[in-house]
Amino acid sequence: MTESSNRQILLDRLPAGDKLAPDHFVLNVAERPTPSEGEVLLKTRYISLDAANRAWMQGATYRSALTGGQVMAGGGLSEVVESKVAHLKPGDLVFADAGWQEYAVLPGKHLAKQPDLKPETHLLSVYGIAGLTAYFGLLECGQPKAGDTVVVSAAAGSVGSIVGQIAKIKGCRVVGIAGGEAKGRWLVDELGFDAAVDYKSTEFKRQLRAAVPDGIDVYFDNTGGAVFEACLFAMKNFGRIACCGALSQYDGAPPPHGPRGIPGLIVTKRLTLRGFVVMDFAAQNNQALADLQGWVADGRLKVQEDIIDGLENLPSALIGLLGGENRGKRMVRV
Repeated sequence: MTESSNRQILLDRLPAGDKLAPDHFVLNVAERPTPSEGEVLLKTRYISLDAANRAWMQGATYRSALTGGQVMAGGGLSEVVESKVAHLKPGDLVFADAGWQEYAVLPGKHLAKQPDLKPETHLLSVYGIAGLTAYFGLLECGQPKAGDTVVVSAAAGSVGSIVGQIAKIKGCRVVGIAGGEAKGRWLVDELGFDAAVDYKSTEFKRQLRAAVPDGIDVYFDNTGGAVFEACLFAMKNFGRIACCGALSQYDGAPPPHGPRGIPGLIVTKRLTLRGFVVMDFAAQNNQALADLQGWVADGRLKVQEDIIDGLENLPSALIGLLGGENRGKRMVRV
């Protein structure tokens, strides 16, 4: 490769009701772009991987739907190489929706210099979208109180692992739902969850009932589907549900039916159910980051990062994430 080349991962074709596979992507080499007035040239350092990457392939959400042939969409941490705006200079780090590629040119007005924090990967995990999503989804939407029972699905993932720890900091009893006994032990032994339930077990519903004998005050939902349904039936009266994602519905054929108990249980249990995206709370980011940094500094919030090397490994890394390989925040070092 030359200094003027730009390696990219293209979404070659959209999955048509099947699971995401490596042959949905293709490696492409293009010319490195050049910025015009008001733009910056960015070199990608790390690309964030999230279940939302797969959801974007299903249609328009809070962003435009993806189409075959385009550079795969994704945000990450990038370094400014060349700047034609006043507020950014070469060497600055920014969070940018630059896609799966080594270089990108973006309008500078949408970019802000990131703080000088070490390790810099925390800017994509606990101090990035994952941490902020956990913080606002739990505290603003779930509104936990000390002594509440909080249940979180996909609890070993980038968002769920932080949700559970924040709930513990707030004095709650926390139950994590994750796939496999090993993840459950990690949640309890390393992150301080009070209990863990294996959604892959044939005894899942019984295990859940045993873990929350008095019911659930707050459920943080990352999965939808059967796990959502099981937690819905276990909610206490006047419980709160924060709907963050629907991981069970992103990859492959959709489930045969939606969760039962809707709207009946929402009415009879007088539940509050709220969906959100992290940008809803952008005005409160400074306070959130101050809290998150304080909890990390005093050891009450542990950060787990799953870092994979190589742009070419992005497709397999995303497929593995959808299959539950990761613990904590998964990213690829470019």
